[in-house]
Amino acid sequence: MKKRNKIFAILALVWMIFIFSMSAQSADESTNTSLRAGRLVCTLFVPHYKNMTASDQMALAEKIDHPVRKTAHATEYAVLGILLFFAIPGNRYVLSLFIAAVYASTDEFHQLFVPGRSGQITDVLIDSCGAIAGLLLLFLLHLRSHH
Repeated sequence: MKKRNKIFAILALVWMIFIFSMSAQSADESTNTSLRAGRLVCTLFVPHYKNMTASDQMALAEKIDHPVRKTAHATEYAVLGILLFFAIPGNRYVLSLFIAAVYASTDEFHQLFVPGRSGQITDVLIDSCGAIAGLLLLFLLHLRSHH
């Protein structure tokens, strides 16, 4: 294994630990994390959000909470797929996707034991689609660089 592959393998492991730590948050902690992210999204993309009342701001953050959570799932696994791609020699697309999907499955299983959380097959699919998106992005960049 080349030095570069080893560095990316370490980064992939660190990222997997990050994902695990996010999944280890209780339901209340997870909700607070995603609501903070939702408020940030609103601040960046919703005109006049800062001029809204605090209760209207919270209502909007709660309204977009589900899409924010699912986007976070997909993004976490897009990053994981990319890190795995650079960590693995050989047929990297297939193996990277396989590892990411298996990890997503184990992560959802882990959530069955976290207070207030549940493991969702739909989240495994979202996570796997995120990994596919990250790998597809790499593939398209690869094609573009060879044209």
